[in-house]
Amino acid sequence: MSFLEKIGLGQKRKELTPLIGEKKKKEQEKYSLKRNPYIRIAILVFFIAISAFSLPQNPVNSGLNYTPGQPWRNPDLTAPFTFALNKTEAELEQERQEIRDKTAPIFRVDTSVPITIQARLDSIYRDVQPVLEAYANWQIAEKNEMPSSYDDSVRFARELSITEVELTEPSWQVLFNSYEQVQSQNLPPSQFVGISVKQQLEQLIDQLMNQGIINRNKSNLDTDKITVRNTLESTEQSIDLARVRDLREANEFMQFQLNRAFDEQRMRLAMELYNKVIIPNYKYSEEDTQARLEEALTTISETKGAIAQGQVIIRRGDLVTPERANILLSLAEARSENATNIEKWVRFAGQLVIIIAVTFVFFMYIYLYRRNITSDNALFLLVFLTMGLVSFGSGLINYLDIADPYIIPIAIAPIVLTIIFDSRVGLVSSITLASLLGLVNGNSFEFVVATFAACSLGVFSVRDIKDRSQFFFTTPGIVFITYILVVGSFNIATLSGWEMFASDLMYIAISSVFILFTYPIILLFETTFGVTTDFTLIELGDTNQPLLKELMNKAPGTFHHSLQVANLSEAAASAIGANSLLCRVGALYHDIGKMVKPEYFVENQTKGTNEHDKLKPQMSAMVIKAHVSEGVKMAEDEDLPEIIIDFIKTHHGTSVIRYFFEKAKEDDDMKSMLQEDQFRYEGPLPSTKETGILLLADGIEAASRAMKNPTYSKLENLVNRMVDDRVAEGQLSHCPLTFRHLQVIKETFLNILVGVYHSRVEYPEDKERDKEEKAKEKAAEAERAGSENGAEQTEEQEETGE
Repeated sequence: MSFLEKIGLGQKRKELTPLIGEKKKKEQEKYSLKRNPYIRIAILVFFIAISAFSLPQNPVNSGLNYTPGQPWRNPDLTAPFTFALNKTEAELEQERQEIRDKTAPIFRVDTSVPITIQARLDSIYRDVQPVLEAYANWQIAEKNEMPSSYDDSVRFARELSITEVELTEPSWQVLFNSYEQVQSQNLPPSQFVGISVKQQLEQLIDQLMNQGIINRNKSNLDTDKITVRNTLESTEQSIDLARVRDLREANEFMQFQLNRAFDEQRMRLAMELYNKVIIPNYKYSEEDTQARLEEALTTISETKGAIAQGQVIIRRGDLVTPERANILLSLAEARSENATNIEKWVRFAGQLVIIIAVTFVFFMYIYLYRRNITSDNALFLLVFLTMGLVSFGSGLINYLDIADPYIIPIAIAPIVLTIIFDSRVGLVSSITLASLLGLVNGNSFEFVVATFAACSLGVFSVRDIKDRSQFFFTTPGIVFITYILVVGSFNIATLSGWEMFASDLMYIAISSVFILFTYPIILLFETTFGVTTDFTLIELGDTNQPLLKELMNKAPGTFHHSLQVANLSEAAASAIGANSLLCRVGALYHDIGKMVKPEYFVENQTKGTNEHDKLKPQMSAMVIKAHVSEGVKMAEDEDLPEIIIDFIKTHHGTSVIRYFFEKAKEDDDMKSMLQEDQFRYEGPLPSTKETGILLLADGIEAASRAMKNPTYSKLENLVNRMVDDRVAEGQLSHCPLTFRHLQVIKETFLNILVGVYHSRVEYPEDKERDKEEKAKEKAAEAERAGSENGAEQTEEQEETGE
């Protein structure tokens, strides 16, 4: 065989096409897809690619390990080349704030405002004019005692009610009196107070418009200057804030000027009119101001000098102060920016080798110790998909730089793998993810330790799930507390600031809450990959499930038998370290097929009735065997997991229904035609520890229940004989049960059965004591009998007179 053939790359051999049915063909194709090694290779390559994507984007760093605030433990460091010294984030933020404070807000001149104000003022006077005329006519008619006096008063009231001008009563009275006086005395219109007030307002408003009124409160502006843009004239000028007015200052100016020009009543009228028409003509432009600010911010230099080549940066033992830490960070960024393509690819290659090595270690673990995963491509994909999603999330956070790496709920992957498989797979995946993501997050030893500790304790917390509350409350709390303890301890050990710890605390709390999404993820994986977790088993183990309730109603004897078998199986599985919950649930459902014809099974029969008396042994055997196939059909109709259906299929293996076989042999005419396979279950044989335990527990429970006078020795002989017989028949040949396992199972079964039949069991050490007690009872009875005989003879003698 050539080397290529050994590794599976040889030329494909021509084979004759077997004559098989379509169903068999599909099964073979499905099997080939399930076991195809190239699919596993593709899954591994895809996972490695995701992990490589998660690597940090800065291609090269200084490679120096140090902690700010701690002594420099490396040799003296000199600048390998001249590089610019970067400003710290605090310095950059200070400069940005100074620019924000100095950037003057920009206002745009609204040239339409004076026209709008004048239009408003004219509109008020037009609306007031009919009211004033109606008032003057009414007053003139009333003074002259004219007949139209009443109609004029009504007209005045109507005009006053429909006018849209709202003035106070004193202001109206000033207008009424002045207008009535001008009309009644035939004075020039310029004598009307409204004219003088309007002229004064127009003059003062024009002055305000020329100086400018801004639509912002000056107290909210932090600058002494503002920029005014006139788009109509295409001009822009910077003026002192004191030269313009806001609305409050404009009101004060107007009130002061009107006080000088008018008496109190006219001044009040003028102010009311002013307040109704005034609007600012300098409008703040946030868009222009922000554009100017951003333009100014781009001019900030991110450097502040340079470090010359050969200059000593830090000496061994010196304290890593913030200033020196900034120099070291500047060196790292300079190396990253000046790195050649060769350096970038070399670093990437080194990181890629680390990823491949870590992934290979995890693969070898599941290949050597969890062959059920590596032999099933669906399960293999499930494992690496779960880990890949976490790795992808971490890479996305790192790439976008939007949050702290602690926000990624890394513990979800080990917890999911623990619930679906076991705690060892979860623990090894914790080590793998902590190593990979530690590489992604800048080789942070703190991150690796904290992640491994939190994920490991999260794995232990879901190792034996009894109910959902344990998962929803206990596990997130354990992960959160572990992260806090480890990260806090590192923070104390390095004398770091509490601000960073508080930030990490917030992100850790968020990631701990995200662990609650593990439950829906598991439900999704169960549906997609056809796996069965403890969550499903806990639900199926509830005796209120419809199928179990139906079994209890139709075949109560079988239901009771299933409960006893479940107790035996669960105890034995727990004793040898198998899945006790799976064993119990499988035992509860293993005999559901007996619901079809419950009266043909002894546990459901009443005394004196046996349906098999009406049948031939061969037919009885067919009825008995049918409960397996009927149970499988019912389980498939109810969509029970395949792992539970396996218990139904294998709980009798390929054993012979011995009772009816022996009964059939009693018929001499049929004896020569009998074949043992006619009375043999179709199987298959159990292939797991759990199904093997159920096969033993099912037979032993039924045999012990049929025992009339159970004693300790009888039960012990029964357990030993039945287990040994099943082994001798080869019923357990496909099970990974060792001799040690079988001894523990025997002992467990015996202890359970002795407890069940406690009131009827005789223990070996009690036999001698029982014999002594019986001898004493016989002696006492003989003595009582002798006394009674003597008394009877005396009575007879007295009666006969002898």
